[in-house]
Amino acid sequence: MSLRRVTSIGLLAFGILAGPLTAAAQQPGTVFRIGFLSGGATPSEAERPPSALRQALQGLGYVEGKNVIFEGRWAEGKIDRLPDLAAELVRGKVDVIITIGGPPAEAAKHATSIIPIVIVAAGDPVGTGLIASLARPGENITGITDQAIELIPKRLELLKETVPKASRVAVLWNSADRAMTLRYRQVETAARALGVRVQPFGVRDPSDFDGAFSAMNRDRPDAIFIISDALTSIHRKRVLDFAATNRLPAMYEHNLYVNDGGLMSYGPSSSDMWPRAAYYVDRILKGAKPGDLPVEQPTRYYLVINLKTAKSLGLKIPQSVLIRADEVIQ
Repeated sequence: MSLRRVTSIGLLAFGILAGPLTAAAQQPGTVFRIGFLSGGATPSEAERPPSALRQALQGLGYVEGKNVIFEGRWAEGKIDRLPDLAAELVRGKVDVIITIGGPPAEAAKHATSIIPIVIVAAGDPVGTGLIASLARPGENITGITDQAIELIPKRLELLKETVPKASRVAVLWNSADRAMTLRYRQVETAARALGVRVQPFGVRDPSDFDGAFSAMNRDRPDAIFIISDALTSIHRKRVLDFAATNRLPAMYEHNLYVNDGGLMSYGPSSSDMWPRAAYYVDRILKGAKPGDLPVEQPTRYYLVINLKTAKSLGLKIPQSVLIRADEVIQ
């Protein structure tokens, strides 16, 4: 057999083996199915999935109804629904699953070890065992973290600088979410360094909020620190109303709360994260192995302050904090 013949056979064999990884991305008529899993409330039709994600994918050539179909599932704040919702996406034979938050990422991981998973804002994915490391996540997972734990000392410092007399801070978080509990532990550590006492209020379902609020009324804190996840986001109006009624300054993790009337937030912007999620989806659909793609961390964080809310609380934002704000809501 000639060398040319051997080479041809070898190349043919390689093509057959490599085919499953790249053939779909190379076929002009391919329609990809992209799954989206969230623990939050079902959004409007225009945000299924988030418009910023769809727009970013469209910029990469993925046009809804033409070469991509979205399959979204939302747990409405009920974490116990996530395993079944993840299983639905797997049965639907989606080509990739995008998850938002820690519990959805864990549910997707347990549902499949084959379908690629792109995580977004999953807390501390190494600490919860979701991935092996940021540099080499391994298996079928990659994506973007939100550095939530690393940001907690800065958030608490900003709150303390804004409310210098604050010696007791109530912390509200979803204690049924392992990633959120890791964040709470970091709040405890950061508070000790600042000489602040923490009042812990873990909630697990909607009925727990009233109990937490009643306890705060009995033993009033000087400020509130909200750890954000699907449950607290869904019920943010209750949190915002309680803070406003009781004239309590609060630090939030995302500007969504501040836009709705919260005092201040410090963290990454979802408008920055969704384009990166789209980038990962594109790489994967073109044949990249998710476990070989390093998990990214946000490169910019935003301090947002609502001066209208500060005024209603009778609070004057220190100039040292105000000049660092990326956005000020009048």
